[in-house]
Amino acid sequence: MALEMDFGNNPVNQEGNLSMRELVEYIAKALVEDPSKVRVEEVSGPNSTILELHVAPEDVGRIIGRNGRVINAMRTLLRVMAVRQGKRVVLEIV
Repeated sequence: MALEMDFGNNPVNQEGNLSMRELVEYIAKALVEDPSKVRVEEVSGPNSTILELHVAPEDVGRIIGRNGRVINAMRTLLRVMAVRQGKRVVLEIV
């Protein structure tokens, strides 16, 4: 018996794939008080991709979490996705 859960407007496309930028945006919007202020910019370089996460100033603490646990968990997820795609990614809070 398979358990199916509906998380509303999730960022998975029809092929079942999602981009790293979409993953960061989805997680961040779920954590913050003001999801309309969440913005993720992707800066591609020759060897790596930098994802810049922009949130409202009052939501920065929610993204960082206690002792940086939330942002480090997000970075770990991104690292797994990047390795599978043969890429390198850096997540920064701006």
